Amino acid sequence: MVHQDSTVQGADDAVRCIRLTLAYDGSHYLGWQKQPQGKTIQGVLEEALQQLTGAPTRVLASGRTDVGVHALGQVAAFRTKSRLGCPVIQRALNALLPSDIVVLSVEEVPLSFHPIRDARRKRYRYLIWDSPLKPVFLRQYVWFLGKPLDVQAMVAAAAYLLGEHDFSAFETGGAKRKTSVRTVYELTVTRRHPGLPNLITVEIEANGFLYNMVRNIVGSLVEVGRGAYAPAWMQQVLLRKDRRLAGPTAPGSGLFLVGVSYSDTPVASSPDPWDLFTTRGHSSASCD
Repeated sequence: MVHQDSTVQGADDAVRCIRLTLAYDGSHYLGWQKQPQGKTIQGVLEEALQQLTGAPTRVLASGRTDVGVHALGQVAAFRTKSRLGCPVIQRALNALLPSDIVVLSVEEVPLSFHPIRDARRKRYRYLIWDSPLKPVFLRQYVWFLGKPLDVQAMVAAAAYLLGEHDFSAFETGGAKRKTSVRTVYELTVTRRHPGLPNLITVEIEANGFLYNMVRNIVGSLVEVGRGAYAPAWMQQVLLRKDRRLAGPTAPGSGLFLVGVSYSDTPVASSPDPWDLFTTRGHSSASCD
């Protein structure tokens, strides 16, 4: 049993900012953001923190993953008057949280830290299964397609999206943004896992993403892979900035937030596209 922190209400307590790196299986959650009804990652995490510190605690993440979307390296932060050390917070949260959420690292950061505004790069991975046979044990982590895809055509189409562009064509209607211009640093399509020949990995890193941008790009790449369009069609969609011309939105189940970088350094990623269990940063930074 985890004991609550009895020091929260102390008069000499100073507010601290704590940054978490999380991995989670989003299969049984209504996404990150807390909802009036239904289980969410944010809701479960905030309940655990309240149990640990004895005070209501709001957690802000680098991005709100949707229903069924997973994370290998989500970054979140919260403020607290608790004096619990970072290693203690990590161990306690992992004891309180369900088995499909794990805290990979905990560190104290300046109060000015903001997980959304300070993010410089994000990396996502999308998994596709293109065998006629259903992937029984992977069904919650891939987009199952019944026919083989032309990966080389998808690679050629992906090349048109590299660099700085207006990605309006790949944004599902949502909150208004100041600009739809984003820079894609890397976009790869590979079929390289020796033990899973029907597994296709789409990996994309950018300085930011519009709502459903990754899933809409993947849906469009799949249209090319199916032979519905030539690779050059992707450039036409991009230039015309019309969401109706792009492909469908890929299901959330195949999407993973790989990680977030708060500098210009690329997000660390495993060279193995199926290494879903890579954990970056198991050790906690010490808190004074």
